[in-house]
Amino acid sequence: MTDELHLAPDAGWNALYLGGEWVDPGDRESIAVENPYTREEVATVPAGTTDDVDRAYERAREAQESWAEQPPQRRAELVSAALEFVGDNREEIAELLAVESGSTRTKSEAELQTARGMMQEAASYPFRMQGQHAESTIPGKENVVERRPVGVVGVISPWNFPLHLSMRAVAPALAAGNGVVLKPASNTPITGGLLLARIFEEAGVPEGLLSVVPGRGSEIGDEMAGHEIPRVLAFTGSTPIGQGVAELAAGNNALPALELGGNNVHVVTEHADLERAVDGGVFGSFLHQGQACISINRHLVHESVYDEYVDALADRAASLPTGDPTDDDTVIGPIIDADQRDQIVEFVEETVEAGATLETGGETAAIDDIDDSLVVEPTVLSDASNDMAAACNEHFGPVAPVIPYSSDEEAIELANDTIHGLSGSVHSEDLAQARRIADGIDTGMVHINDQPINDEPHVPFGGVKQSGLGRYNGESILEELTTTKWVSIQREPREYPF
Repeated sequence: MTDELHLAPDAGWNALYLGGEWVDPGDRESIAVENPYTREEVATVPAGTTDDVDRAYERAREAQESWAEQPPQRRAELVSAALEFVGDNREEIAELLAVESGSTRTKSEAELQTARGMMQEAASYPFRMQGQHAESTIPGKENVVERRPVGVVGVISPWNFPLHLSMRAVAPALAAGNGVVLKPASNTPITGGLLLARIFEEAGVPEGLLSVVPGRGSEIGDEMAGHEIPRVLAFTGSTPIGQGVAELAAGNNALPALELGGNNVHVVTEHADLERAVDGGVFGSFLHQGQACISINRHLVHESVYDEYVDALADRAASLPTGDPTDDDTVIGPIIDADQRDQIVEFVEETVEAGATLETGGETAAIDDIDDSLVVEPTVLSDASNDMAAACNEHFGPVAPVIPYSSDEEAIELANDTIHGLSGSVHSEDLAQARRIADGIDTGMVHINDQPINDEPHVPFGGVKQSGLGRYNGESILEELTTTKWVSIQREPREYPF
């Protein structure tokens, strides 16, 4: 196993990974990495510049040509070696996720499992880049369609599931024969970026093929998205920023691969198994403090079971242990930063002022010896409606607004009353009813008798409406990271009309 200090929070992360080299900060500004639970600075990393982004893209383009010519087993070996490294260092990586992103043990294990699944799937991609022969309308002609890497892929990743949401783009892109430039979120530059550089460096990534440029989105985001070199720009984040990224990428005819915001429903019908529905509602609302694009944003509950569901959900929420994410018993850890916390609390206050009832939570939890705690109590709001602040906005916190409905048609109407369409769930022991409602919800993903937080490496993942563009995972992401080339061979003399 790698020496623990190699991956510890204070293990010398104060560098950029440019073109295969660890570059000292020099005169660049610094980004402080704060533990969101203790509010202490645990590391600093350099703030990359637009020149760094340009250099990274240039080196990736240079290295990619020879990488694309490597046999498939070489590209598969790289991802497999990286996968082995992650497996050998699970505990150290889990500690990094806890310290930098406030991830509890349950969330860290789930993220590691999903990231490793993505890597396993990606390792198969070099052998799945198959072309085809096609018949020709011209006598004596042979048509060959080849599948090739696009060239260079830019990746802008978020802070909430930093390892997973970076790895799901980086590993497939490298496996498919591309070069990669990764800009992680400023809150999680280690687990979303520099950690991946170290993982793939240990795995033997060719020099220059992968670069990691930490930096503030306001300073280098436009350069990442609008640069002329990348042919695909993979972005995960909010809808407004994603739309700007798409516009910049499209300006260079690069493909925007976007996974954006969600406002996901958890529909509980009159025929639901309430115990199962509450179990799903608790997990789907409170995993990682609700900081997931696919978490439950609204609980839509049939009026005949509404009171019983609210009581059970509030009781369960009030019982969840809050506090230090490094404690194995903790379920609710800290929100990522003060701005996010303040927005969540404000949404709750506005929702109560609009007429909702605060069943439990709603406050910042006091933590001994920690000033200005970022731990928000798990919160349940009853008597909510679709137009209240905590329901119509993607609140991204441990908040569960519960909205009553009276018919399947109303449930579908309420579910679709949003600009988003990412994920959702429906509970009913009448599977015909569940499927009818699921089919009526305009969303990219929906889960019957479960909750919305699901991600499997071989199944297309993505949204509709303003929740994204394109799909990750399986054949879907492979198609986005590759392109086709038609080669025709005229094997017999062809007759031309002049």
